Amino acid sequence: MVPARTNVPAGIPRSKVKYSMLPSTEDGHMDPQKDTLPESPAKVPYKAITCFALQFLIGAVLLITGCLLLAGYLSEAGPSRAIAILIVGILVLLPGFYHLLIACKAHRGCPGYSYQDLPDCGD
Repeated sequence: MVPARTNVPAGIPRSKVKYSMLPSTEDGHMDPQKDTLPESPAKVPYKAITCFALQFLIGAVLLITGCLLLAGYLSEAGPSRAIAILIVGILVLLPGFYHLLIACKAHRGCPGYSYQDLPDCGD
């Protein structure tokens, strides 16, 4: 004889548990065409992509400037100023690069990427 299964956390036998239907807001009708309709094309957030491109370019310029200052090609400002510019350049470049990468993959249609993954820049 097989023992009756129980609801482990409560210790209630399965035969004593009462089940009921969850309340539904729909009338239960499923439209098969709803699943086959093509999705409307996603709106491209041009303003956000422009902001990320500018962020990437500013970060790249700051990074190059910091490297040139550290090497002593631009001025003898010292390594403390060059390292500060390098840190700011990296902090500006990385988010711009990341969001541009998401935008490029969404444009190419790679699975798992969409324009909705980009932050809203006041569009």
